[in-house]
Amino acid sequence: MYILPAIDLKNNKCVRLLQGDFDRETVYSDNPVEVGKSFDKAGANWLHVVDLDGAYYGKRHHTKIIKEIISNTNLKVEIGGGIRTIEDVETYISAGASRVILGTAAHEKPDFIREAVNQFGEKIAVGIDALAGKVSIKGWTEQTGTPVLEFTKSVGASGVKTIIYTDIAVDGMLTGPDLKTLKALLEETELDIIASGGVASLSHIGQLLELTPRRPIGCIIGKAIYTGAINLEEAIKITK
Repeated sequence: MYILPAIDLKNNKCVRLLQGDFDRETVYSDNPVEVGKSFDKAGANWLHVVDLDGAYYGKRHHTKIIKEIISNTNLKVEIGGGIRTIEDVETYISAGASRVILGTAAHEKPDFIREAVNQFGEKIAVGIDALAGKVSIKGWTEQTGTPVLEFTKSVGASGVKTIIYTDIAVDGMLTGPDLKTLKALLEETELDIIASGGVASLSHIGQLLELTPRRPIGCIIGKAIYTGAINLEEAIKITK
């Protein structure tokens, strides 16, 4: 398993939302670049960045800050939020992003996934955000009714190798990950899975480790790092 500390960007600040609700935000830093540097110093190899305003409004809002994070750290950075065109993907990959995450566009424009994968290969991932087992889009504000496993399999058929699965119900709640769905995704697909949402303790990381006897997965941690519930260095150590 590998740990991906998270930076969620809103109004140029590093924030966390409860269950994706834009009206329930906590600001943890007004200097996201320094936050990225602190994760780098703690020993992280990867960083998960979400442009929340981009996801909500459908266009990139924090390109400049994201470029600064990439250029001022040694982290492999994956980016999601507001990426709707090939030009958006090219902008981030040209800036040094290691992986670009398609979300809403992946659901609404399947041809876009195939085009992106054809051009950029494994640098393309798909973010699958779910509530009650169904896919949500547009910054978690719209429910599609599409079952998670069905959509995941269609994404895999498009050539995508990596998905980021987020259970909205537990995101930011520190109540533990959605082990049932993660287990199903691991058993019924061959995709690389990154788990997001609910991880609040080293024991939760242990639960994820138990799911992966055959292959490693990623684990995104956000709020628990900011509140001190998880020490990032310790979390990285136990996964190794």
